[in-house]
Order: sequence, then structure tokens, then C-alpha cells
Amino acid sequence: MTNTIPQAFAEAVRRDPAAPLLTWYDDATGDRTELSGLTLENWVSKTANLLVDGAGLGHGDTIALLLPPHWQTAALLLGAAAAGVAADLGGDGAQPVEALFTTPDRVEAAAAWGTTDRYATGLLPLAMPLRTLPDGYTDYVTEVRNHGDHFRGAPVSPADLAIGGPYELSHADAIEAAQERATGLGIGAGDRVLIDVAAYPDPADWLLAPLVAGASVVLCANLDRTKLDGRAGTEKVSVTLV
Repeated sequence: MTNTIPQAFAEAVRRDPAAPLLTWYDDATGDRTELSGLTLENWVSKTANLLVDGAGLGHGDTIALLLPPHWQTAALLLGAAAAGVAADLGGDGAQPVEALFTTPDRVEAAAAWGTTDRYATGLLPLAMPLRTLPDGYTDYVTEVRNHGDHFRGAPVSPADLAIGGPYELSHADAIEAAQERATGLGIGAGDRVLIDVAAYPDPADWLLAPLVAGASVVLCANLDRTKLDGRAGTEKVSVTLV
């Protein structure tokens, strides 16, 4: 029985490690990034190791993710879950966190959090590092590459906190909510789901619901509707959420 986010992700990778699990498009930049289960697993493991070995975090800690939908956001959310670290997905800074991840354009909003462990990413094509870092920030994509490809931390339990901040969902609660959301969105096992992230910005929709349902995703930012039909055909899409 799947009752934690790391279990759901591990099952998704095991189904077909080499198949595309998450494909990212940004029609404003022309970026297309395809991650197989194994490739995303590598990023997730490196992220978990960064949190544990680099930032010194562990079970019971919380990070803030002030990030839009993106494949790097998925790696951070899944990496935090693997490390037993809860993710605050856009609170107002009222809840304390041990580390924070954001983009340079959200640095002003990020000032509400008091933590000194701060990471920035430009969410750039090819996971390029930032040319200029905000003061007091570490570049996530540079730092994460310094960490191991396999994570061997203590497993999380269904009762551990997965989503922090004002929502406060345990892993079991997050999985149950994702299963209900997958049913509501019509996502089933084996589906290839194209998602306009502007219409579905909640990670429960664009990441967790497809994950627990056994589906893969094609995430589209700044979606050019004239490309929708062609992309759906090229990517063998079976469910479209726009």
C-alpha cells in the first residue's frame, strides 16, 4: 500500500525507469526538458542529500518553496519528502522554516522568512546556473550537483509531515488528497497528462495526482494554444488539462 510520497515516487520510477516521467515545456523561452524516471530520481536524491548533508536538515524540519510549477520544483518537493522534510508551498512567512528556495524575482517576498539558509534558482534551460546571485543566496543548481546520486536516509512514515505552512498535511493525508484529485481530474494509470500550469498551479494537481495515479506528465508554462494539438500528438497525450 502506498502511503508516503517517496513510496509513490519509487513506484513510478520502477514501472519504467527509462520512460519519460516528467516533460517540461516553456513556450516563452522555447525550453523543453524531458526527465525519465531515473533522471528525475537522480535529481531527487541529490536534492535530499543537499538538504541533509549540506543544510543539516532532517525529520521534523521545514523548507519554504517560493517557486512556480517547474521540473526543478518537482525535484525539490520530492527531495524534501525523501529527506523527511516538510515543504511550505507559499505561505506568508508566519511559520518558521529551516531553509528557503526561490527565484531572484521573488527575493523581496522571501524576506518574510527569517532563515539564513537561502537558495536561488533561475529555472533556466539546461539547468544553467544564475549569472548573478542575490546577496545571501546559494545557487541551487550549482550546489545540488555536488551531492551524491543516491540517498540513504531514514525512511519517512505516513504520519510524518509532508506539507507544512498553513496546510499541514501528513504523507498519508497528501497521498489520499492526491488520489481523490486524480479521480476528479480523470487521471488514471498509464495516462500521459498534458497540463497548463497556469490553469493548475497547485502541485497536488500537476505533480502528486499524476504520480499516485501512475501517470506521466507534460507540463506547459506560458502555453501557446496554437501548439497544443501538435504537442498532444507528439507526446502521445491521453488527458489534457488546460
